[in-house]
Amino acid sequence: MPLIRSILHTLWMLVTVIPWGIIMVLTSIRVRGNPLYWMAVRWLRWAIDGARVILGIQVRVTGMDNLPQGETSPAILLVKHQSTFETFYMPTLMPHPLAYVFKKELLYVPFFGWAMGRLDMIHIDRSQGSKAFAKVVAQGKELLARGVWIIMFPEGTRIARGQAGTYKTGGTRLAVATGAPVIPVAVTSAKCWPRKAFIKRPGVVDVSIGQPIPSTGRDPAELMREVETWIEAEMRRLDPDGY
Repeated sequence: MPLIRSILHTLWMLVTVIPWGIIMVLTSIRVRGNPLYWMAVRWLRWAIDGARVILGIQVRVTGMDNLPQGETSPAILLVKHQSTFETFYMPTLMPHPLAYVFKKELLYVPFFGWAMGRLDMIHIDRSQGSKAFAKVVAQGKELLARGVWIIMFPEGTRIARGQAGTYKTGGTRLAVATGAPVIPVAVTSAKCWPRKAFIKRPGVVDVSIGQPIPSTGRDPAELMREVETWIEAEMRRLDPDGY
């Protein structure tokens, strides 16, 4: 049954993303900014609704009251990364537009990448080294001033259930450079949607949002250690069987 459900959900995403990607690209000729972003989020909601209805994946969220209030209150979300699920889910959850920091190669993915390229995201060329980070800071400041929150996965790639990757300081370096607080987020998506796995299983994904951590005057490495400590402790609390 999980195999059949997974096939149906994949077909659902394929059938919907192709026309929606085309619509996004065409609409972006005239519409940009937040209206285009929320239009893109509509497809992500379809993908998440499909996961709920077809795959039987439910989501339980705690800590929404920890999010900064105000239309232009800045935030940098540093999120545990176990699967594609949180990539799709976070924009449907957050009250502010999100800007992902991602490698430019994703822009070449048909339909999905083309649509992403029309949004206010931060795509980087890793071969440029320090120049790439300077671009992240410059774009990050501009987006944060407009009320767009930055989202990053500090481990850099999807990590298997029960394991921790190497937490890189890019997110906290950006936070210190911009003065935006860091919001740590733990996500147990691998219980239902494992990394690199085609077959998904029904269950409950927990999303826990931590309290904002001020970045002003902080050392990026020390700040990231605090983020890592909170996220990994929270993962063990939410998913003790996985650890």
